[in-house]
Amino acid sequence: MAIVPDTKNWTWVLDETCPECGYSAGDVDLGVIGELVRANVDAWPALLADATAGVRPTPDQWSALEYGCHVRDVLVLFDQRLTSMLETDAAQFANWDQDATAVEQRYDLQDPAVVSGQLVAAGRALADRWDTVRGDQWQRTGDRSDGSRFTVESFARYFLHDPVHHLHDVRSGNELLTR
Repeated sequence: MAIVPDTKNWTWVLDETCPECGYSAGDVDLGVIGELVRANVDAWPALLADATAGVRPTPDQWSALEYGCHVRDVLVLFDQRLTSMLETDAAQFANWDQDATAVEQRYDLQDPAVVSGQLVAAGRALADRWDTVRGDQWQRTGDRSDGSRFTVESFARYFLHDPVHHLHDVRSGNELLTR
């Protein structure tokens, strides 16, 4: 069964607590965002090493492997976008279709061990980049192709929800698989 594409504009998480995972963007201490990213990516290797990593808990929910591929790609993409925001005035971001990427890259057939290493490396690289942001850099801007404008500060808060939420998704899915 194909996963229904996610068409939500998730920027609402900047103003509201996520009812699914409990993430609250306003509570994020930007001084430790690198540490938060590292803590998140450090949780993924055990999940991807599990024998059920490639099993969908329900036909319409991604497996831990598929979520791991997505989070890896998000980490790479946001590192590129953060770099662009820090180096380019009024950076512009092209659209990224996460659902098309999942199908085209065959997330469901990737090697969990390889994905784990890639995810951790991408997460640590992005965490290191977050650690370099200082002072006025937090107010630099970037625009997404749908018209959403971010500062580096709002971009950080928006970004962090993705890996936090998907770690929650996988842990919830694993509970379904062990029942």
